Amino acid sequence: MTDRESWLLVAAVAVLLVALGAAVVAADGPASGTADATIEGWTPDVDDPRDVTAPDESGVATLEDQAYDSVQAAVDDAEPGDTITLEGRFDEHVTVETSDLTLEAADSAVGSETGTEAALLDGSGEGTVLEITAANVTVDGLWVRESGPDRSTEDAGIYVNGSDATLSDVRITESTFGIWITEATNVTVEDAAIAGREEIGESQRGNGIHLDRADGAQLLDNEITTVRDGIYFSWSEDVRADGNHLWDLRYGVHYMYSDHNHLEGNVAFDNDVGFALMVSQDLTIVDNVVVNNDGPSGQGILVKDVDNSEIRDNAVVANRNGLYVYNAHGNEIIDNLVLENGVGIHFTAGSTDERVVGNSVIENGEQAYASTTSQLAWNDTDGGNYWSDARASDLDGDGTSAVRHQPAGTVEQLVREQPQAAVFAESPAFDAVRMAESSFPILESPGVVDHRPLAEPPHDNWREYYADHDY
Repeated sequence: MTDRESWLLVAAVAVLLVALGAAVVAADGPASGTADATIEGWTPDVDDPRDVTAPDESGVATLEDQAYDSVQAAVDDAEPGDTITLEGRFDEHVTVETSDLTLEAADSAVGSETGTEAALLDGSGEGTVLEITAANVTVDGLWVRESGPDRSTEDAGIYVNGSDATLSDVRITESTFGIWITEATNVTVEDAAIAGREEIGESQRGNGIHLDRADGAQLLDNEITTVRDGIYFSWSEDVRADGNHLWDLRYGVHYMYSDHNHLEGNVAFDNDVGFALMVSQDLTIVDNVVVNNDGPSGQGILVKDVDNSEIRDNAVVANRNGLYVYNAHGNEIIDNLVLENGVGIHFTAGSTDERVVGNSVIENGEQAYASTTSQLAWNDTDGGNYWSDARASDLDGDGTSAVRHQPAGTVEQLVREQPQAAVFAESPAFDAVRMAESSFPILESPGVVDHRPLAEPPHDNWREYYADHDY
């Protein structure tokens, strides 16, 4: 008999004897298996960026009182501080080398009623459509489409190599990269709608907003779909990304070698991975929603080679893996709703010194798993996490259970190593082992243990995700 089998036998016998004389009072709250609806119908209120009509009339660019039939001609004649107003369709490529210049689409009351954009810049499927190399350039309300198809030459709808640029209310469609920002600081992209090419495979697409050494960018309230990664970071710091909606992508947000960044109030749904946090540190990931990210990788939030970061107040719902933590160190995973994922929280590859408290871990197929030979304590001195499958007993009314909970222990490890044992996962014997791990501190089996599990879920809105609603 192996050591593991011996431990299972001893634990099961011990807990069965104790169970004859003691009972654990379960706290009120969602119990495993009580969900009577599905999260599949959940969808936020977003529009398709391609659902718009192109203007029919030939383009007119107005600079002061002079009209041009070419945007580039107007740009070439402009001085710093000028505004060029665009209306109609332009089939050309444009480079802006004049600083403090504004390109804005004309106001069109008729267009707003019919869904017709006031101004369109079409690149005819070649190269980058609009390139900005000067500082403090503003582009407002322009539709840009049909860049070239080449990822290696960075074919983009808009390419920014000038600091302090502002791209506001732009629409970019049928382009390889939506917006590429390189070696430029303090660029703002707000209220943009970006969609790539549906007819090509994901691996051939570029990213929606691509940051390459783009410190201090502000990415606010954008909608991005049908590209490779929604927002991609490379060697970019002090970037704030707030209020963006990202769907039908490989990764909604993808950090690589990018420190000191802030991600707040974003919604990533129906992607392979919601947020891929990789090889970065000092990230703040707060108050986001990641739902139904269940592709081949299938993570809500992937935390890979990430250190000293805060992941707080997020809703991580109905992903294959809720939080997947790989070789990460010194992070705080606190106050998140982790609901109905295949695996709620998965730790692996030697992740250490993680603070995991205040989370509501509810109705996941497997609440938690840690590939470790030691025991990981997920709690503070004054409380741990809420587990919907815990046998909680709040004897003194302080909101925490007097009975510890081990969501990932001997049974879970055995089933991982010996999949054929899964048929016994809900058997009385295995339940006895789980109770033993929670009830007897002397039985220190490897895995995750919460010494102070919460008696009630901190997130009282968790049931909302079972309703068919807009976010």
